[in-house]
Amino acid sequence: MQMPFCPKLWSSAAPAPAQPGSVVINGTVVVANHFGLSAPGKSTTLRLFSGTEVDHETRKGRLSAEAALRGGKKTRHGKASTTTYQVTFFVDGEFGTPGAVAVKNGNRNDQFFLRHVRLDLAEDRSIHFDCNSWVYPYKKTTSDRIFFINTSYLPDKTPEALRLLRDEELRSLRGNGRGERKDWERIYDFDYYNDLGNPDNDDHVRPVLGGTKTHPYPRRCRTGRPLSKTDGVTETRKHKLINLDYYIPPDERFSPGKLAEVLAMGVQAVTHFVIPEARSIFHGDVVNFKSTEQLRADLYGKPPQPAADARVMDELKSSVPSRKTYKQVSRMVKDNPAKFPTPQVIHHDTEAWRSDEEFAREMLAGLNPVVIKRLEVFPPNKSKITTDDIMTQIGGLTVQQAMEQKRMYILDHHDYLMPYLRRINTEGVCVYASRTLLFLRDDGALRPVAIELSLPDGGVGGGEISRVFLPASHGTDKHLWHLAKTHVAVNDSGYHQLISHWLFTHATVEPFIIATRRQLSAMHPIHKLLDPHFKDNMQINTLARSILLNAGGLLEKIMYPGKYSMEMSSDIYAHWRFTEQSLPNDLIKRGMASRDPKARGGVSLHIEDYPYAVDGIDVWLAIEGWVRSYCDHFYHADAAVAGDAELQAWWDDVRRVGHGDRQGDAACWLDLDTVAGLVETLSTLIWTASALHAAVNFGQYGYAGYPPNRPTRCRRFVPLPGSPEMAQLEADPGRFFLETVPDRFTATLGIALIEVLSNHTFDEVYLGQRATSTWTDDGEVLLLLDRFRDELRRVEKRVEERNKDPRLVNRRGPVRVPYTLLYPDAGDVAGKEKGITGRGIPNSVSI
Repeated sequence: MQMPFCPKLWSSAAPAPAQPGSVVINGTVVVANHFGLSAPGKSTTLRLFSGTEVDHETRKGRLSAEAALRGGKKTRHGKASTTTYQVTFFVDGEFGTPGAVAVKNGNRNDQFFLRHVRLDLAEDRSIHFDCNSWVYPYKKTTSDRIFFINTSYLPDKTPEALRLLRDEELRSLRGNGRGERKDWERIYDFDYYNDLGNPDNDDHVRPVLGGTKTHPYPRRCRTGRPLSKTDGVTETRKHKLINLDYYIPPDERFSPGKLAEVLAMGVQAVTHFVIPEARSIFHGDVVNFKSTEQLRADLYGKPPQPAADARVMDELKSSVPSRKTYKQVSRMVKDNPAKFPTPQVIHHDTEAWRSDEEFAREMLAGLNPVVIKRLEVFPPNKSKITTDDIMTQIGGLTVQQAMEQKRMYILDHHDYLMPYLRRINTEGVCVYASRTLLFLRDDGALRPVAIELSLPDGGVGGGEISRVFLPASHGTDKHLWHLAKTHVAVNDSGYHQLISHWLFTHATVEPFIIATRRQLSAMHPIHKLLDPHFKDNMQINTLARSILLNAGGLLEKIMYPGKYSMEMSSDIYAHWRFTEQSLPNDLIKRGMASRDPKARGGVSLHIEDYPYAVDGIDVWLAIEGWVRSYCDHFYHADAAVAGDAELQAWWDDVRRVGHGDRQGDAACWLDLDTVAGLVETLSTLIWTASALHAAVNFGQYGYAGYPPNRPTRCRRFVPLPGSPEMAQLEADPGRFFLETVPDRFTATLGIALIEVLSNHTFDEVYLGQRATSTWTDDGEVLLLLDRFRDELRRVEKRVEERNKDPRLVNRRGPVRVPYTLLYPDAGDVAGKEKGITGRGIPNSVSI
């Protein structure tokens, strides 16, 4: 029988007196309270390894006798409910200074979450073990759990007493590459994306991604689940509405509180918005919104709905890891009635999103500001846009002059999409490949000057059928122009979700996490630097593979590529380069900036009022400065980087295995043999996991929460002159538009998803912050972190000043939404707002 977690005073008495000649070391042990799990129990014991004195028989540090926990006092650490225990060790006078603690969980079944252990030594000195990890019963693991002191050591500087322990710990984390993973195992290994399809269902067959030239992909964490009997390649999965049946290394899982919060948001979305729409379809009701006024009233005007669907809750009950979590979710659902808030893009003006200025501004300051490029060749390959189409719109310049003056730009969703259009458009959608040309006006705003929509022709030679649309403000041409912009927004929405968001942040970061756990000891300074930027990524990625990205999953139902979504992302990954992911290099690659050693960040922007880039450079420089000072503190010469065995093994794991499908491209990677190369590599990784993800994730609801502004698929093509469809458009353009964009159910499903994705959760830790102040005992490093935080506060002030400057027209635009997605929010962690704030840079790809 599972006992509730409650502190049990099994032994509050003082420990036995010390033996003559022995030294007493008293300590405190802090455990997080997770109801539904047992307390550590009196059978849980700790032992200390010396960090300074070697046992020459074991070649490890000298080992103390076991010591049991005493007492058990309810405490709080920040917002977390904890229990604090006492422990006393008796060691001989030659033991030296502790360097590691071994914890043996004597419970029969239950794990517990160990936050930290602190030891009090003589002369008011204490040492700290920052654990933050699950400790599973010894009966399951057959080994003690080792935690190291919070001092950082490069491999060759590790005290002799800790070297073998350090190596053994890393070997255990790598495993042997065989067998199915069990919940209690801490094993990190690489695998392909072979868990997306279901070969037992013809409609759900999907290619394995990764490991081939045809379908390259980043690796994920290996689970070792049984393979499908049908194809012997695809991992098996239980097909459930809410699927939590997967392996994740314990330390990569959500906290129970965050898991409950995410599940509660999902339950509310499914119960109150998705299921009612699905029922309306079942009963044969109208599936389209009749007007945008009805859309706004039905989605955002309804009163909060507190009840939860019984079927959803029953499904949840069989999926969550504990009864306590289920109860917590139920309470959250009851206490927080569900309602879609009004998206920012229509908060002040319900029609401003339709304007050409806002359409273009969102390419610089919206939820996907990372695609627009400078036009350097006219016309683009196979394009039918002519000089005559745009001459009257580019300020009296020739096209060549406008390009030379860096005033011509393009949003290009053509080349990667054309090979898929025939297949995509047989799946019940009507999608073009698009090119949008834009001109930079004197006031710093962009003006769209032409949109080209293309389809493959009926032949086999790669020909195209293209139509060019020009801006118009009256009559039928106005409505055609609006439909053309709608198709562009559909292209951009798909690219944003699948590439800018999923592939370029979530998926590309996971191999770095796996390699870090496998190759860099917890004592390695680079492990300590990177650790907060990996929080929750692996769990959210696994949830995504189980619910969003899988065959028949939410993204296939919502986004226009449908069943070809992940295959298309694989094609784009084939051209991904890590070296191009730093913000300066990305801007230069897209022609949005030129390299300029005298300019801030070493780049000169061609659009000065480019909010993502301007704020991003400030954040990039703050990250780079922090990383440089940190690396300089530990590596005093390039030879130290080249000679760091763990670091080189890490980089080899990342390039040759984790991103092994890109190892053949020499330009993809830096050589990690200098301090400068290490700084750029780590800065790029931290930028990707924190700021880049924040820029493309937390603005989703603000802009895409209103489906007409960011539709995810189209159901009708732009009508041809003289066709019956053109007559329908001319007769009722509003109805034609609503019959073009997603139906009620698809739109509602999409909003429900992005509402969850756009939320900041309660335990978010932001850039410049750490979950605890005891992550390192290095005072100089803590000072460097304070300087980083101070710089981020200066960035915040500059963002605020820019958003108040009326000359910067792209900071707010016609919709009057200030650009705050790269506002660091570097204040006190405990004071952070949660929910949809549209601001703040979390440390990691956490949702």
